[in-house]
Amino acid sequence: MNVVMVGPFGLRPRGTMSVRALPMAKALAVRGHAVTMLLPPWQNPEDAGRCWEKEGIHIENISLPPRLPLLFHALIALRLTRRALALHPDVVHFFKPKAYSGLTHWLLARLPRTRRPRLVVDTDDWEGPGGWNEIGGYTPAQRRFFAWQERWGLTHANAVTVASRTLESLVWAMGVPPQQVFYVPNGVARRQEAGGRRQEAGSRKQETRDVPSCTSHPASCILLYTRFFEFPVRRVIEVLHRVRETAPEVRLLVVGKGLFGEEEQLLGLAQETGLADAVEYVGWVESEALSAYFTQADLAIYPFDDTLVNRTKCAVKLLDLLAAGVPVVAEAVGQNREYIRHGETGWLVAPGDVEGFAEAVVRLLENRELRERLGQAAANDVRQRFAWERLVETVERAYGVEE
Repeated sequence: MNVVMVGPFGLRPRGTMSVRALPMAKALAVRGHAVTMLLPPWQNPEDAGRCWEKEGIHIENISLPPRLPLLFHALIALRLTRRALALHPDVVHFFKPKAYSGLTHWLLARLPRTRRPRLVVDTDDWEGPGGWNEIGGYTPAQRRFFAWQERWGLTHANAVTVASRTLESLVWAMGVPPQQVFYVPNGVARRQEAGGRRQEAGSRKQETRDVPSCTSHPASCILLYTRFFEFPVRRVIEVLHRVRETAPEVRLLVVGKGLFGEEEQLLGLAQETGLADAVEYVGWVESEALSAYFTQADLAIYPFDDTLVNRTKCAVKLLDLLAAGVPVVAEAVGQNREYIRHGETGWLVAPGDVEGFAEAVVRLLENRELRERLGQAAANDVRQRFAWERLVETVERAYGVEE
């Protein structure tokens, strides 16, 4: 089958195309499908016009038109549409029902049914009211347009792939027949080793002695690997404060960068509360270097507010931690409850319960055997239940491939 995947942006700096579409495409290629990724690299124009092959996938960044108001957007959509048709696909898979991929979907849907390929829409976030429209910094006109695009795109496709159970329910509520909606959460490569985390316990931290972090301290290390927007920063400080009442030498290692400078707020609150020496901020880290930080952590925390945005998203960072064998304490919201089996592959706490969160962290810090068991079970579990090699079978059904 000839598949074209259309993105709303390039492979970077945003993650949907690199952490969702690309591994999905690789798994499809292994099963014999021809896959081309068409990308409009408006956020990284240095990639415009670049094409390359990656593990059997053809990645093509379209050239960008002059940046003239409105015309720029229309021309990008037209270029994506023309190029998609020129590839004679059996299926066009649009990632996110908004922006340029949404416009391309709208243009292709104008073709007569006999001339157009099968149109499939993927949604991995809720974009409209209560979703990214509320936190994305959009203008009122953009919010109205994106809300319309989302509803139109999800209800005018041959099939919809969704990254979470909540998105599945929301698409059903729009009137899309259940047989046209396919649950495809984010996954991992089964053949990939489990992050290299669970080596011999005695050598676990020596391997990363050159990385500036908790390794220079004998105290327990808690990892916060995050983009920050999923929770109020103050709650992290409150949890750390309560944990240190029982384990005063515990340190917090923070890996990641906020969308809106939340890391500065975190460091400021740590200073105000006398916890500045207990918090070490690393910042954004290349994916290739993450394992060096994962191996240092005794456990990771994953705070997560009970909001519509969080219920609908499918947290890749949480999946990264579990696949690497890091024991995780997470708030029981949305897909977190799908990825973690409480007490078996991680620890879930009620959202917003600071005391319960801190108690769970202390419990794991005091029980190394429990941490090791949870971490190993998590790595094995996600590579069985959420392996792309397995999930892609559902993608094929969305494409109309007969079993």
